[in-house]
Amino acid sequence: MTRPATLSDPLAADPSRAALHRLRTEVAKAVVGQDRVVTGLIVALLCRGHVLLEGVPGVAKTLLVRTIGAALDLSTRRVQFTPDLMPGDVTGSMIFDARTAAFTFREGPVFTNLLLADEINRTPPKTQSALLEVMEERQVTIEGTPHPLPDPFIVAATQNPVEYEGTYPLPEAQLDRFLLKLTVPLPAREEELGVLRAHHAGFDPRDLAAAGVRPVADATDLAVARAAVGRVHVAEPLFGYVVDLCRATRAMPALELGASPRGATALLGTAKAWAWLAGRDHVVPDDVKAMARPTLRHRLRLRPEAELEGVGMDAVLDSVLATVPAPR
Repeated sequence: MTRPATLSDPLAADPSRAALHRLRTEVAKAVVGQDRVVTGLIVALLCRGHVLLEGVPGVAKTLLVRTIGAALDLSTRRVQFTPDLMPGDVTGSMIFDARTAAFTFREGPVFTNLLLADEINRTPPKTQSALLEVMEERQVTIEGTPHPLPDPFIVAATQNPVEYEGTYPLPEAQLDRFLLKLTVPLPAREEELGVLRAHHAGFDPRDLAAAGVRPVADATDLAVARAAVGRVHVAEPLFGYVVDLCRATRAMPALELGASPRGATALLGTAKAWAWLAGRDHVVPDDVKAMARPTLRHRLRLRPEAELEGVGMDAVLDSVLATVPAPR
């Protein structure tokens, strides 16, 4: 990914853009490094999209989501996905009220702004599917009655890429509901030293207020920013570039499933958000290239023989980006 604009850039004077750039600084009080992941989460918030965070245990995936919620002054709830979790534990259910002798709807943890679905692949498909309507329609339907979710609402789900025992891989239909798949890497040596120094000094990841994390933006800033992203200009050749990239994935020999039209619209939206964060009011090819991997990597499926040969999804996308000519 190319470097996003700094607050010294000319167009960064926009108050909503400045607020979201301050968010990066605020998150850094609790999370060392992971700037790319933070930027990806901001892009998802701007696009009203959901995020799948993949990384080994201990790289601060949960802490990162909680810190962004605190810095944005959004309500945040966490659900630990386990094999015995039921759909009603996530969405809510009807309960009998003895005082009124009637059934009433009790809201589940999805009724929040930022839902942390921790280790989402540890729960069976029956419970995973409870999130399909939530993620797509932003509502819960119980006995024919829709219950709208708050706005903004996004799901940030985590999963461990190296542990398979007792897990249930997400089906393609649900993966496609995620706007981005962000890989959370292990920190560099200096960043890891920073983590140790912070804990030695008394940092408690369960107490973000003590770490100095304060709200620096809110839902109003986010709404204004989303409206600004919607006004970002896209030249006609850029539409063709996005479509050609997605069509090229469908012809790659290493893939048995390429990007769908939903993937193309997602790539266009994330490129617009990236351009706006970079301080521009128009999209350039580099914006599309910057967001191609996180937007498309989870929408594709490798052929078994390619997996056996050790082909990586990002390597396939790098090949696509190298072969599809970008407009000038």
